[in-house]
Amino acid sequence: MMTQISLEHIDVTFNQKHQVSKAVQDVSLNIEKGDAYGIVGYSGAGKSTLVRVINRLQKPSAGKVIIDNKDINKFSRYQIRRLRKNIGFIFQHFNLMNARNIEENILYPMVGTNTSKAKRKQRVQHLIDLVGLKGKEKFYPAQLSGGQKQRVAIARALANNPQILISDEATSALDPKTTQAILQLLKRINKELGVTIVLITHEMDVVKSLCNKVAVMDAGKVVEEGSILEVFSNPKTQLTQDFIDTTNNVKGAIETLASQKRFVDLSREQRLFRLHYIGKSTENPIIIDLYQKFGAVANIIYGNIEFISDVPLGNLIIEIDADKPTLKEIKEYLAKKDVHLRNINLQDESSKEE
Repeated sequence: MMTQISLEHIDVTFNQKHQVSKAVQDVSLNIEKGDAYGIVGYSGAGKSTLVRVINRLQKPSAGKVIIDNKDINKFSRYQIRRLRKNIGFIFQHFNLMNARNIEENILYPMVGTNTSKAKRKQRVQHLIDLVGLKGKEKFYPAQLSGGQKQRVAIARALANNPQILISDEATSALDPKTTQAILQLLKRINKELGVTIVLITHEMDVVKSLCNKVAVMDAGKVVEEGSILEVFSNPKTQLTQDFIDTTNNVKGAIETLASQKRFVDLSREQRLFRLHYIGKSTENPIIIDLYQKFGAVANIIYGNIEFISDVPLGNLIIEIDADKPTLKEIKEYLAKKDVHLRNINLQDESSKEE
């Protein structure tokens, strides 16, 4: 696939009251045409500042922004205006004009373009149908639910047939059911229209539902990036692992176990482990294998399997009764089967390598 957006060594620095604040530090990313690319991080990580350099709402202090093989840092004001027509933007709080109805809100970005009045009207109706708001053309924002308002915002962002759509926390103000509906709509837009989506969020579950690639940001830097499958199956940083754990309930299960005296006060040869496995390894009868090969009795305390990019990923929390030498053999055996074994320390409610 062709690289559509290339960010090369981007820095964004703010000078406030004689203090220098680095919002983005030496970030390089390549986003291919047709990607649904997620940028995840907690508040203050720099993700919103980073994506604003894509449409020059924010000028980088250093680095290059290459879009469709053109360095936009060299663009004139006229070229920047043309660039922005090719990049749609949706926000957390919709930014609709309350005095205009749905049709008028969607029509607004086309005002001043060379598109004929008839084609504008046709385009507006097509977008209303696309986002599932047929029959509500004359409704005003005050008459709509949060999810419906975001659908209008998405239609408005698509008014000029952009090749790139930036979503800045677009689902953060929505309930879980509405969030999933909006994400399914964005997925349709990505697949059916071929629009490249750059999505900013603090929720890894949103990334998992929509994106094929992800970058994790912390303190202005990208600490990890890759395909969704790569990052979910083998996270390199604790921050990424923490984000992933919010999507699979493992962290909640560990916290629950930490409140149960029976699990906190296990004997020396009874231990809790987390097993993480991927692909064909999810088909292996692991618990039976441990007993037949090592005589180790393992009880399943918690488990789930989910599909990332159509590949199964599994997580188990198990209690194993075995001595240290046997545990070492078990770990080596499981590693050969691409099953990762991690000791669970309930004293600090966290997992760490045994």
